[in-house]
Amino acid sequence: MNQVYKKSAIPQTTSKITFYILLFFLLPFAGFAQQINNSTDNAPIDTTNKKDLIDVAQKIFKFSPQKIQRREKRKVYFSLLPTSSAVPGGGKALITSTRAGFYLGNRRNTFLSSVSLSPYLNFKGRYSISFRSDIYTNMNKWNIQGDTRFSLYPEYVHGTESNDQENQKLLITYKYFRFYQTVLKRLKPYFLAGVGYNLDYHSGIRSVADTLGLDKFTRYDYGTRQNENSLSSGITFNLLYDSRNNSINPLPGAYVNLIYRVNPYFLGNDETWKSIFLDTRKYVSLKGRKRHLLAFWNYIWTALDNDVPFLDLPGIGYEPYQRSGRGIEQNRYRGKTLIYLEGEYRSDITDNGLLGFVVFANLNTVNQAGPGGFTGPHPAIGTGLRIKFNKRSNTNVAIDFGVSKGHTGLTLALGEAF
Repeated sequence: MNQVYKKSAIPQTTSKITFYILLFFLLPFAGFAQQINNSTDNAPIDTTNKKDLIDVAQKIFKFSPQKIQRREKRKVYFSLLPTSSAVPGGGKALITSTRAGFYLGNRRNTFLSSVSLSPYLNFKGRYSISFRSDIYTNMNKWNIQGDTRFSLYPEYVHGTESNDQENQKLLITYKYFRFYQTVLKRLKPYFLAGVGYNLDYHSGIRSVADTLGLDKFTRYDYGTRQNENSLSSGITFNLLYDSRNNSINPLPGAYVNLIYRVNPYFLGNDETWKSIFLDTRKYVSLKGRKRHLLAFWNYIWTALDNDVPFLDLPGIGYEPYQRSGRGIEQNRYRGKTLIYLEGEYRSDITDNGLLGFVVFANLNTVNQAGPGGFTGPHPAIGTGLRIKFNKRSNTNVAIDFGVSKGHTGLTLALGEAF
């Protein structure tokens, strides 16, 4: 092995600073149950005196789009973000992210639905395309969630204390196909339950330019052999509480999502295994002339068996929406159990809402795959700029810069990280 994980010049006080920031952010969670927003008044957003990039473009190019008379609940708000960003394994990629928000019912009692399409290509054999959907029918009676993607890209697997490779990393490559589909029925206001199907298929898993191999590097026997394929096909049982009326840019409210996944033999799995994913989020609006919001995120993701394919183990940046771990390299930490905490402060810079900023901090701890116990905590801190793309769907262009031990990262996206 000749690839060594380089130490960062970041001061050792970073961990302490991150801890105190997170402590400050997470204190309001003590009153989580008492502070849940049960308001049903999801009235149309007042965009008077607000400005977005569409308004800026109209002023610069002096055009006025034709007004089309539509029923309010049928209106669709589009956002498009062509950009370039780093991808796992190194290199740059051309990314075009398109997101549409729309209502399938009255805005006063129906949440915003959204769909997004995100292809990327780096002209060197790395590419991906993903399609995601989060649909709320009239009066939130049904919620239909979908996540379909196909990708081919390399990424690094990092060593740990348990496999004596703590300061080394191994480059691997594979093809990945995901098909997730979930249908939930409203039982009470904001509370839904349902079932789903999850398919993860990794093919041609192999290490690049090394003689050690992924199985020996990780000391893990499932889904790590050279040119091996791994299939995980499972049924999910889901409970969801969601009092946010806009998932693209959440307003004050709360979100709790519990997913219990079972992968039985009869669905094509080599081994039967189970997992639990518990995701909780809370949004607290502070008083002030401009927008001031505190956002908190915590998830616990654990495999309940010891024979889970390696690439399906909980990993940083691989939770369902792949937005965790800003400032940390994707897949930097992977293991049987992953615990994640993040806090963020969001505020407007301009009175018209066109520009805003965020400050965030996160940390995680992971129970390593194979021998060994929990490692960490592993912290990261960062800040970001927000540019309002579409004021009607409240969609922001999010530009975030984060830093952690040995890594810095710049990410661009449509919509908030959580």
